[in-house]
Amino acid sequence: MDFSTLYSFAADAILITHVLFVAFVVFGLILVYAGFFLKWQWVRNVWFRSVHLVAIGVVVLQSWFGFVCPLTTWEMGLRARAGQNVYDGSFMAHWLHQILYFQAPPWVFIACYTAFGGLVLLSWFLVRPNLASRN
Repeated sequence: MDFSTLYSFAADAILITHVLFVAFVVFGLILVYAGFFLKWQWVRNVWFRSVHLVAIGVVVLQSWFGFVCPLTTWEMGLRARAGQNVYDGSFMAHWLHQILYFQAPPWVFIACYTAFGGLVLLSWFLVRPNLASRN
């Protein structure tokens, strides 16, 4: 196994981690609201809810300050070392374009991240976490 294969494998591992992170943020919110209606108590777990809120909070802050996600930066660095093509901009902008042929200026993504973060924050008030589950 040469280094380019190792770099490619590491880049793919980071890509999978990134996809799982996005899935956690998106589906986590869907599950919180579904859990409210279906009376699932686990969606009120304070640890799950705290990690979920921090995850989207990091995304929102990155977008507000114009930072590219470190996972994107690491993946692209590894792909470049592996001799593979790299993409410009953010992970979400690239993959939305690839999957949905969606192009938008950066402010659209900032607005979407902020609105989604607002929905996650709102879920703390509509579907209150069980703070007693910390113990």
